Amino acid sequence: MVRQTARMLLRPPGPNDAEAIFRRYASCPQVTRYLGWPTHQTLADTRAFISLSEHAWRTHGRGPYLAIARQTGQLVGSTGLDVETPKRAATGYVLARDAWGQGLATELLGEMIADAREFGIVRLHALVHPQHTASTRVLDKQGFACEGRLRRYQVLPNLDSSQPADVLCYARVLS
Repeated sequence: MVRQTARMLLRPPGPNDAEAIFRRYASCPQVTRYLGWPTHQTLADTRAFISLSEHAWRTHGRGPYLAIARQTGQLVGSTGLDVETPKRAATGYVLARDAWGQGLATELLGEMIADAREFGIVRLHALVHPQHTASTRVLDKQGFACEGRLRRYQVLPNLDSSQPADVLCYARVLS
């Protein structure tokens, strides 16, 4: 399934994307700092992500999307829907460092809201580390409400801790 925003083309990742994903964002500690998956150390890590992505698409009809700049054809990041139940999904986004500060995350999240609506999702949520203020601003801009702090909820492997961290739960009910 291919989607388009004003500046990006969104499509599921495939095996030929591994090197670009690894190079552009998945292996960058600065980019992956607050994410729920570990920074990729090898291309094998990225290939495993692609395999999980393909499984999500086959199983749920939705999954990760790669975000490609329409003007340059360059990979800028990833987003997607993690379908949890027929009416509930989680979302998130990651952008290559050189794509930060351009409004692309807000644009990606807006497209995931539209995709969730089309798929019949009623509740869309995202978890974010309390110190990741850039991400909380994106969620606020797209009408998500902070429903609260989930204490010691999720291990964030790139924060040098094996202990679960607090995360904020942002959600939006889609009508």
